[in-house]
Amino acid sequence: GLNSSTLPISIRFSPPRTLVDNHRLLSPPLTYAKSNLKMGMKAKKSMMKKAKKGSSQLTASVRKEEAADFLPLEGGPARKLPIIENSENKAAVLYIGRIPHGFYENEMEAFFKQFGEIKRIRIARNRKTGKSKHFGFLEFASPEVAKIVAETMHNYLLFEHLLQVQLVPPERVHPKLWKGVNRYYKPLDWVHIERKRQNKERTFEEHRKLVDGILKRDQRRRKKIEAAGIDYEYPEIVGSNEPAPKKIRFED
Repeated sequence: GLNSSTLPISIRFSPPRTLVDNHRLLSPPLTYAKSNLKMGMKAKKSMMKKAKKGSSQLTASVRKEEAADFLPLEGGPARKLPIIENSENKAAVLYIGRIPHGFYENEMEAFFKQFGEIKRIRIARNRKTGKSKHFGFLEFASPEVAKIVAETMHNYLLFEHLLQVQLVPPERVHPKLWKGVNRYYKPLDWVHIERKRQNKERTFEEHRKLVDGILKRDQRRRKKIEAAGIDYEYPEIVGSNEPAPKKIRFED
């Protein structure tokens, strides 16, 4: 006979393991891998939750900061103020102050057109006399040119006057600023108007009322002179003793 020590392993031991035995042998490492996988999924989920919670808190804080611009006095949620765009980039109207005498519409246009195209010019004037009020407004076709003029001509010495040049935002331009700017301003001749009013033909009643007013003022003046102790011979007022017109009766 053969010695048992020289037999192959397959012959020495029991028959080969079945699929069930193999599954039993492999089951412990599989369960360990599955448990590790479950733990990894749980950790990943918890990390995702923490990340979401942190991002939500961050966004909430940002929103609170953004919405905390205006809090109504009567209570309620905070409101966000509207974002106002910078209107200086669109401003094409200039305010010009301390305009010297003689520097009017024609002279102003001839001087400022070296910077660019001018659309409208207006100088504030007195309605009665037509004289300049030494300030006005100037509008350029381009906002960029208006900005350059405001920076260049502010505090510019002209005829011993420091010009005050400032940009006017579009929302502050009055809607009637350029009303009648294309019409030539012709001041009223008040001397002619007063001469015509004084020299108009008056009725008898109007003339008597005028003379009565002159006599009353003259009496008050005489009393003041006498109270001062001045001996003065007063001249007679011509036209104060005008006779009343006679009534003429016509016989039938």
